[in-house]
Formats: sequence, structure tokens, C-alpha cells
Amino acid sequence: MKYNRLGNTGLQVSELCFGTMTFSGANFLGGVVGKQTQTEATQLIGRALEARINFIDTANVYALGESETMTGQALKDVGAVRSDVVIASKVFGRMAPGPNDIGASRGHIMDSIGRSLERLQTDHIDLYQIHQSDIATGVEETMRALDDLVRQDMVRYIGVSNWEAWKIMKANGIADKRGWTRIETNQAYYSLAGRDIEQELVPLMADQQIGCLVWSPLAGGYMAGKYTPGGEAQAPGRRAGFDFPPIDKDQADRIVLAMRPIAAAHGVSVARVGLAWVRQKPFVTSTIIGAKTMAQLNDNLEAVTLELTADEIATLDAVSADRPQYPHWMAKRNNGTRLYTGEPVTFGGIPSPKV
Repeated sequence: MKYNRLGNTGLQVSELCFGTMTFSGANFLGGVVGKQTQTEATQLIGRALEARINFIDTANVYALGESETMTGQALKDVGAVRSDVVIASKVFGRMAPGPNDIGASRGHIMDSIGRSLERLQTDHIDLYQIHQSDIATGVEETMRALDDLVRQDMVRYIGVSNWEAWKIMKANGIADKRGWTRIETNQAYYSLAGRDIEQELVPLMADQQIGCLVWSPLAGGYMAGKYTPGGEAQAPGRRAGFDFPPIDKDQADRIVLAMRPIAAAHGVSVARVGLAWVRQKPFVTSTIIGAKTMAQLNDNLEAVTLELTADEIATLDAVSADRPQYPHWMAKRNNGTRLYTGEPVTFGGIPSPKV
């Protein structure tokens, strides 16, 4: 297991992060993502820690608090030393029917933090993330509330998930102006079937030194290959009851067909190839893995030992490539000769002299 710097902080997190969305069946998705018991949750977290994962991700909305409760109990049951574990949680999702029981307002954040700490059986959350982009709350209000939590040592670092690039930039601009805590991480969907973040968010994260935490690196299990012809699952999987995140399944099937010979060449599962591709992207800080069974977890853990060759990565990059969005294709077109290389440049049909 390797460890990477979390954003622009001095904190080191494992290249794989264990996600707890599968804990408890009492969730707003009806248990289709997972319904692990406390015993199973404890076993999975114990195995993750044994494999030297030091990063655990949860959210208050997962099973309406039960995931946080089970995570906290599991860490206690396995005797984890608090300072050895980086706990990440999130706030935004609807926790009750009232009009203020959702969002990134100061009110909802302040109401939620204490409950999360109690459920997790800890006095601080290492990374506290705003789970969604709030269309009703101003960014400055959210950032002020998060800064107060850091100053009160209930939270060590802050991050966001599922935010637009412009809003992250605005938030850090406000933080710099006010002397507040900056956003250090962005938890985003990224997989061979969904490379949207490469166009806006990846350049932003590089510029702002923001860590990239990847959720659903296998596109809700689709990139494990079992849904593509020739790899049908023996029993309905997660996609049968929760077809998310949205993907172009025709393209995804083409990608899986390209993954299979690579997996065969290495003697590994297709899922392991998908995880390795994500992990080897230089901008990825940590890849969140979630498992329903110990067998799934053990296979995912082995992804850290798989190093795809440059040719294999190029093959997967090519088959999964997105169509460039405007203005990116225009910028690429008109910046082709922007960086001087000393080679002749054609201008107006006439090659310039080489200098």
C-alpha cells in the first residue's frame, strides 16, 4: 500500500480508501447498494486496516446515520488507534423531512456535525466534506461554517464532493480573501466509463493543489465486466436495482471488451484492471472501494499490486476517450504551436524559418 499527500496538507492517506456506503440495509436506496450487518462491517473494516488502508469514508446520509454508527463501532471493535485512521464523512443529504434538514447552510452543517461525531464515537472528523453542490446556499456561508468547525477542532480538513469547478474556485478565492480554511479535496466520480472530470475539474485540482478522491471507480460495478455479453453475473448485481451512475452502455461494453485481454494477460479480474487504471492516473490521490463481501474486498485490495503497462493504459485511454467539450477543443486547436519548440511553424501557408 502506498500513501499520498492529501491535497496541500501534510496528511498522508492510503491510495485506496474504504467506503462504507454498503453498511446497513436501512437506507434511502432500499438496501440495493448493500445491507451489511455490524459483524460484517467490522470484519470488512478490520481487513481493510490489516491491508494498511488508513482512510475510511462515510457520510451522515448513508443509511440515515447508521453507516457512521457502524463505522464508529467497527473501529472500536477492532481496537483501531484513532490517530492511525483518517476518518472522512460528509454532510448535505436529507436527514429528516423538515425544510432545513438538508443542504450546506450554516444551520444544517452545525446541526449535523455533533450528531456525526457522536455516531462515529470520536471528537473530530479528519476530513469533512460537503456532499453535494447546494443551489440555495451561498458559498461564503458554507465556507464560514466549515472554517468555524476547523477552528473549534471538530474538523481537521475540509473537502467537497460533486461540486462544479467554478464553485470550488470561488470557494477557495473566498477562503483566501477571508483567511479561512481552504478546500483540500474533491471527491468525484471517475471511471473508464466516466471521464468527465478530466476537462474542467482535473486542471482545477492541479492548479489549486486539491486532492482527487474517486468514488465509484467501477461505475457502480459495470466495469467489473459481469454485465457485458460474455460475462453475465450469476445473480443480479447492484445495477439491477440501482442503475447508477449513468453511463453509455454501448461504449462501456466496448471498454470491457478491451479490458478482458489485459486482465487475462495479468491473470486478474476485469475489476482489478479498472481499479488499477484509475489508481495509476497521476492526479488521483485515493480511490474509494466499497465491498459487499470479503471476496470482493480482497480482490479490490490486490489492485495495488497491478501495474498496467504504458501500452495497456494507452489502449484503455483510447477506447474510453470522451469527445472534447467546448471551449477545450477550441483551446487545443489554437494552442497547438503556442509553446515554442524550435521547429518550423506554418503560418499563412508559408513555413517560418527554424531559429
